[in-house]
Amino acid sequence: MRAGPGSVLYACTLNAIRSPMCEAITKHYYGHRLYVDSVGVRAGIIDPFAIAVMDEIGIDLARHRPKTFDDLEDSSFDLVVTLSPEAQHRAVEMTRTMACEVEYWQTFDPSLAQGARESVLDAYRGVRDGLIARIRARLDPGPAGSL
Repeated sequence: MRAGPGSVLYACTLNAIRSPMCEAITKHYYGHRLYVDSVGVRAGIIDPFAIAVMDEIGIDLARHRPKTFDDLEDSSFDLVVTLSPEAQHRAVEMTRTMACEVEYWQTFDPSLAQGARESVLDAYRGVRDGLIARIRARLDPGPAGSL
């Protein structure tokens, strides 16, 4: 069993869907034991579909305010998880001045989904559920990922 990180930064392109989902999910499950934040390469506007699918599982994303790497108040993290190639590039640049682990989790951008509202929501749910599984697998201390 490896010791988990004490602080995690999630990063994507706009800090509007994937990284805010990760931040909120991590705070929901682990906020009592680690510091969590999220950023984007550029700041976007929080996506209403992201708010809707997180609300379905009882996690409020409506108050999230997107920010960029330049807006970080604390720039020291044990782990930076990137969710887009752009964010990966920016995180690797951070490692020049900060000792941290960087992991790239290739994650579909659900804003690219097309079709009826329910089909689009299903794409967002798939991303949400995949992120929950990845986060729990990465951060749960137990051998079977139990809390």
